[in-house]
Amino acid sequence: MQNRRARRKFDDEPENHERWLISYSDFITLLFAFFVVMYAISAVNLGKYRVFSDALGDAFGGKGAAPPVNTEVPNLPIPNPALKRRNEMLRHEKTQMTKLAQDLLSTLAPLVKEGKVRVTQNSRGVSVEINASVLFDPGEATLTPASADALRAVGTLLKEDSHSVQVEGHTDNQPIANNRFPSNWELSSVRASAVVRLFIDAGVTPGRLTAVGLSDNVPVAANNTAEGRARNRRVAVTILSAIPDPSTELPNQPVAPAGP
Repeated sequence: MQNRRARRKFDDEPENHERWLISYSDFITLLFAFFVVMYAISAVNLGKYRVFSDALGDAFGGKGAAPPVNTEVPNLPIPNPALKRRNEMLRHEKTQMTKLAQDLLSTLAPLVKEGKVRVTQNSRGVSVEINASVLFDPGEATLTPASADALRAVGTLLKEDSHSVQVEGHTDNQPIANNRFPSNWELSSVRASAVVRLFIDAGVTPGRLTAVGLSDNVPVAANNTAEGRARNRRVAVTILSAIPDPSTELPNQPVAPAGP
């Protein structure tokens, strides 16, 4: 009778339904430990890795640590087809302008040697600076016969080219006032126009040409000496580059004569 009561007491004891939480907490703990180990492996300390590798190498008779593998992605420049094409066009344009400058230098060689003509090149283009005494009589805007021949040769060379051409007339600061030219503005403008008309007669397309009169506003020398004023009286013929590059603008660089 007593055994029957004990068995009934044991059978009536309530069942524990939360026993699964113990296994679940063990699983979560193991999973956390797994991720900690994975993180520790991924964040390798190069100093500790080298010491550990050297120790293994010495223990097994090796040559020490092997160099760690570089897993960093190199910072390579991304190709830019548009930029590459522009650079190629700039190089081609510079080569073309340099050849044009050499041809102009050869055409005007006698005047260059006399110091009356300067050929320069920069990123804006090629400029031919001609002293006004070569082209005009004092206070006049009619080209002299000798200068017309030289400019006609330049016009023939430009006729075969396709670049735009800007012709600038410059004077010194000495005032002028007569029936034809009330001021240096008119004188410089008419002189530039005379050169443009000669280029058109030589076959240069009129749409490529521009005449600009700048009076005495862009001097290249001081006007307080006769030599400086003579230098400022000039006509500048600029062949404009088709691809100007203001970011690399440099002062005018004289063009060296081509080799034999």
